[in-house]
Amino acid sequence: MSLISGLSPVTQYLTAEKDESTTAANYAKTDATTAREVSEFEKKAATITTSDQLMGDYSSNEVVLGAYNLSSLSNEKALEKDLLTQDPTSSTALAKTSSNATWAKFADAFQAMGSGHGTAAASPFTSTMIASTVSSFEMSRYESSDDLQNNGVGNALYFTRTMEAGGIKTISQLMSDPTLLKVAEVVSGYDPDQFGALDYDQQTRILSKKVDMTKFSSPSGIQKYAEQYLALIQVNPSYLDNDTSDNTMIDLFGGNDDNNILSLFGDSSTDSSESEMVSELF
Repeated sequence: MSLISGLSPVTQYLTAEKDESTTAANYAKTDATTAREVSEFEKKAATITTSDQLMGDYSSNEVVLGAYNLSSLSNEKALEKDLLTQDPTSSTALAKTSSNATWAKFADAFQAMGSGHGTAAASPFTSTMIASTVSSFEMSRYESSDDLQNNGVGNALYFTRTMEAGGIKTISQLMSDPTLLKVAEVVSGYDPDQFGALDYDQQTRILSKKVDMTKFSSPSGIQKYAEQYLALIQVNPSYLDNDTSDNTMIDLFGGNDDNNILSLFGDSSTDSSESEMVSELF
């Protein structure tokens, strides 16, 4: 389902954000794959009590992983298995030691399975959980649609609802979510592909200076940040391009010296200046 034509990305975002769950539910009905997966999940969810049952049912697993923005785990079965079979309250559990807020949220939701090493006494999928899972999955699919990915609106919507849900309090938690990180990179004035060439510690050090987490303490602050992201995407549409360049990072940066790469992220960079100018508009 296409967004209303003729509207700017910021206006599209503000319109969709007012009642995204309803818009996403309507979108899901028009997308055959999403509608089928939701229908199959709703039929089976209440009977699922083990991690093997969940992971063994393609549609149910797709819905659950999509609802937690973890669709990539469909190709990382060992990782998903660990999150579903370890008690997330244990100090040695992956969800605890990873500092990954998304993994922790997922593991916490299935603690009944994790505390039983993959088997729950009763299905964790109550009627309330089924409804919330379907709603989150539909919003994820809606945000991932071509219409919303091509202009950045999908990322802006995801950023808004995730940050408003709470749980993201630190830079490391924000960086553990690829979509949240991409929004922060762009608003900070950096090309996500180039920024990704830095190692984790370098990224953390730079973003700690650029991202003020207190801005996300209110819905208005979160919305303003999402709008800045969309404005900068219009200035730099290539930031949405996920295609791999024919040039290697060494070709682009003139060598593999970390100092050459880091020089792109100095205070005098053109991208940072664009970010500051856009920031003044909000």
